[in-house]
Amino acid sequence: MPRQETTYKGAELSRRLAALPGWAEKNGAIERTYGTDGWPTTLMLVNTIGFIAEASDHHPDLAVSWGQVTVRLNTHSAGGITDKDLELARAIESQALWRPSGGSLTGTTKKWVSGATTPA
Repeated sequence: MPRQETTYKGAELSRRLAALPGWAEKNGAIERTYGTDGWPTTLMLVNTIGFIAEASDHHPDLAVSWGQVTVRLNTHSAGGITDKDLELARAIESQALWRPSGGSLTGTTKKWVSGATTPA
């Protein structure tokens, strides 16, 4: 029998979300909207999230439009927000907002993906 996963809410969830700026609890899930500079970047972001989700075998709900992607996570089998959701949010955040740190990679001159809730 699978063990029951711990769910988080209230002050404990707020404490854990403090390490994930831009993510917030909304109706029993954690949610984050990323702005992009347009449809091609939106699709690349969705594919990146899809790759991470499939690799982790934990899948978010996505709302996709021209210049933004909203990611919504909760663990349906546990009836709430679990460590799975928080860990997947960290992985998505790390990849979605990754930029070269200098060195030989200079990065794109496009606006790309931002943490803003409106298109970049």
